[in-house]
Amino acid sequence: MILLIDIGGSYLRYEIRDNNKVIKKGKLKSAQIGLCAFIEKILEHEKIKTVAISYAGQVNNGKILSSPHIKIDRHNIKEYIEHKYGVKLYIENDLNCSILAEADCFKAKDIANIAVGTGLGLGVISSGTLIKGSGGIATELGHIPYKESPFTCSCGKNNCIELFASGSGLKLWQEYYKFQNYLKLEELQKSSSENGIKIYKQFREALLFACGVAVTLFNPKILVLGGGIIQSNPQLINLIQKEIANYAMPLSTENLEIRKSYLDDAPLQGAYLLTEDKND
Repeated sequence: MILLIDIGGSYLRYEIRDNNKVIKKGKLKSAQIGLCAFIEKILEHEKIKTVAISYAGQVNNGKILSSPHIKIDRHNIKEYIEHKYGVKLYIENDLNCSILAEADCFKAKDIANIAVGTGLGLGVISSGTLIKGSGGIATELGHIPYKESPFTCSCGKNNCIELFASGSGLKLWQEYYKFQNYLKLEELQKSSSENGIKIYKQFREALLFACGVAVTLFNPKILVLGGGIIQSNPQLINLIQKEIANYAMPLSTENLEIRKSYLDDAPLQGAYLLTEDKND
C-alpha cells in the first residue's frame, strides 16, 4: 500500500492507496501534528510500503530544507523513516508535484503551474524535464525580489512578491491597516475602504508581474493557474489572459495557452507519480 500526503500551510491531506485504489483518506490542519509524527502514526497501524509527500517548502534529496508556513519536526525525514520502518519514502516540493500531474493531464512537455494560495508557488517542466536546480530550490517564484513591505517574509526578506500576491500577504496587509474583519479578494475589490482597494490593486499588479516573470523566463506552452485563491476567483484567469502580453516578453506569449487547473488533487496525484517515475 502507498501513503500519499499533501501538506501545505493550512492543511495536511492524505490518501492510502492499494493498487491505486483509494481505501482511506483524510484531512487535518497542518498545525495539529508534525509531518514526521503523522507518518509514524500511520505506519504504526497500516501496512504501508511506500510514502510519497507533496511538501509546501524547499526540499532536496529527501531532506526538508525550509518551509515558510509549516513547522518542521524532522529535516532528514527520508533517511529517518526509511531506516526506522523499512519503507520507501519520496518527498518533493508541492508545486513540483503539481506540475508533474498537470503535465500528465495536459500531455505537455513545456508547461508551468502557478499556484496562488497561502503562498505563491511555481512548478516548471521544460522539454519534458522537471526544473529543480542544483539545490532543489529552483522556481521559487514567491521569493523573488519585488517591492519593500512593512513586514518580513518567513525567508527573512521584506521584499518578496509573495508578500503582495498570496493569501498570507492579503492577511498581513489587512492586519497592517488594522481591518476589523478579514476580507476576501473579491470583497477587497468592492470595498468602500481606500486601503481595501489599495490591497486589491497591489495584489493584482503583483500577480500579473509574477506571471510575466514565469512566462518570460521559462517560455511554457501552457501556463496552468491553480490554488485556493484562483479557485475562488476564476475571473483572475481572464485578467491574466488579457494582460499577460503587457508583463512578459512578446515572443514568449505567442501561442501561449493560459488554463485553469482541471485537477482537484494535483499535489497528491503528482506525489503518486513520484513513485511511478522513481524520482527522489
